[in-house]
Amino acid sequence: MVEYTKPWLPVDEQIERLASRGVVMEDHDRASVLLQAIGYYRLTGYLYPFRESEHFVDGEGNARTRVLGGYLAGTTLRHAEEIIDFDRRLRMLVMDGVERIEVALRMRIGYVLGRTSAFAHENPSCFTTTFTAASTDVRRPAPSKHVRWLERVSARKASSDERFVEHFREKYDDRVPLWALTEILELGHLAVLYTGMNQKDAEEIASAFGVPTKRLMSSWLASLNYVRNVSAHHARLFNRKLQNAPSRPKAGQVLLLDHLRDESTAKGVFGTYNALAVIGYLLRSIEPDAEWTARLSSLLREFPASHALTIESVGAPRRWEELDLWRP
Repeated sequence: MVEYTKPWLPVDEQIERLASRGVVMEDHDRASVLLQAIGYYRLTGYLYPFRESEHFVDGEGNARTRVLGGYLAGTTLRHAEEIIDFDRRLRMLVMDGVERIEVALRMRIGYVLGRTSAFAHENPSCFTTTFTAASTDVRRPAPSKHVRWLERVSARKASSDERFVEHFREKYDDRVPLWALTEILELGHLAVLYTGMNQKDAEEIASAFGVPTKRLMSSWLASLNYVRNVSAHHARLFNRKLQNAPSRPKAGQVLLLDHLRDESTAKGVFGTYNALAVIGYLLRSIEPDAEWTARLSSLLREFPASHALTIESVGAPRRWEELDLWRP
């Protein structure tokens, strides 16, 4: 293992290092303020697409690309500032859109499962055997996904300071009905519970959001939970490769998202745009005026294109603005 030996650098030396590698510093004081506000490591993360690179062939004859230490000619600190601001605004929009979906999902899960009983979330018969069966692997025995979910939710309930939770704690022996419990659940809790639901109930919920199958809805919820967490923790989002890219509907299943199937590049398949398209589509079932999609479209049109970046860095297809998904 290689020992890390890079030294700590004062801000002025950080500026000098960036300048020596090709970043044009229009204003030293402005650079100092930016570095003290966000840090060298975060700044260079946003500057990564501006790094020089070279193509080479490895020992097995495969074409490769090597990223170099210097920056492309014409790269300025202003380029970083613009993409940082764009990414911040994008994260805020994602948080807003996912919040609306999360709140609507809370209602739907509480409504559909609650028909069975107020405490259907505790009843194994409301879920698939895959969700409720314990692991019998002698090398790694483990409680069921359902039991682990109940434990996580119990811990969240115990730490909640909501007045209604306190009410149920004192009056009803800490048993909270599902339609109230959902109010303290995060999207991750909801996504796991949804995946464990019986097919009929899960498809009823998916249908309410215009999603044709449980499998597709489960994939989308996992992806939205991922981008929500990235946004909530203020991490870089615009050019991120999604670890949980949303599954693509089969041709003709969801016409507004058919264009996702046309992309085959890594950016097209795993780029942030895929999650943005899913958010835009799901919100149509919640708020038909498509106010969120209008705001996102406006932001994407303001993408700070440069010699190193285009809107395709987000994973958006060419002429994306002409797609029906983004039209009023």
